[in-house]
Amino acid sequence: MQKLKKGTRCTVCKAKGQKDKAVVFLPHHRLALCKKHFVDWFEKRVEKTVKEFRMFSKKDRILVAVSGGKDSLSLWNALVKLGYEADGFYIDLGIDEYSQDSKRLSLQFAQKVGKTLHIVSLKDEIAPIPQIDRATNRPACSACGTVKRYYMNRYAKKLGYNIIATGHNLDDEAAVLFGNTLHWDIDYLKRQYPVLKEEGGFIRKVKPLCKITEKESALYAFFNGIEYIEYECPFSEGASSIEYKEILSQLEEKHPGTKLQFYTNFLKKMYPVLKQHEQKEQLKTCVVCGEPSFTDICSVCKLREKVRS
Repeated sequence: MQKLKKGTRCTVCKAKGQKDKAVVFLPHHRLALCKKHFVDWFEKRVEKTVKEFRMFSKKDRILVAVSGGKDSLSLWNALVKLGYEADGFYIDLGIDEYSQDSKRLSLQFAQKVGKTLHIVSLKDEIAPIPQIDRATNRPACSACGTVKRYYMNRYAKKLGYNIIATGHNLDDEAAVLFGNTLHWDIDYLKRQYPVLKEEGGFIRKVKPLCKITEKESALYAFFNGIEYIEYECPFSEGASSIEYKEILSQLEEKHPGTKLQFYTNFLKKMYPVLKQHEQKEQLKTCVVCGEPSFTDICSVCKLREKVRS
């Protein structure tokens, strides 16, 4: 996103013969927009992505994975405004002030839109993330991602939802793709698609913000008066994904549209090739908790046992 020249008019207003000034410029879309038309553009972009990848319909019950951040709350807000049946799901990670602030903001937003926010506490399920971090040799972000995916899926089924929607944005997806390509991690590349279909006990997972940048998401939250947590999780410091985001952002600054082109070209050209040679692993059922797993005992049950011991 670049600075606007003084007096720049909104592209949409100008076409309608109106004189509203633009407040944001999207260089990779060549659009200058006023506040109203940016909000409209954002919501239409979400709707278009949902339809393009056939993520869900108005008949589905959607559970939005909420973190208290700009992306998940912006996604939830857009889905509600677009008329989808969407509630929130928050996992209290037990990370001191960060979890307290993010939970408060998530509850505050749920009240604002008049929707239900389901809350699960890791302290009651396994242990808080700081304790899990001390008990294992895995990076905290890796363990956190594992337990989040597990409990989102488990509780979505328990609560009667058939879709899980996450707030992963274009910056997230491009950074992950960049890292997986650097390491040529074929197994991860095969799974990097905006829709992970339901199978063997897994609920369908979707990413409606996959073509929307982090800055666009932040602007949408600001224009809609959405208060969100503005500081990063303390355990994310030093994560390679943050470095990849910085590298890609530098490229984006010089060549607008780089991230979108990188990601969409992968989906159009490379992903279909990878899927042709995919050999599906046989899903099992965890002998401890009954959830789907690729081994006899799922990773979360192994993690729980490690923490206890």
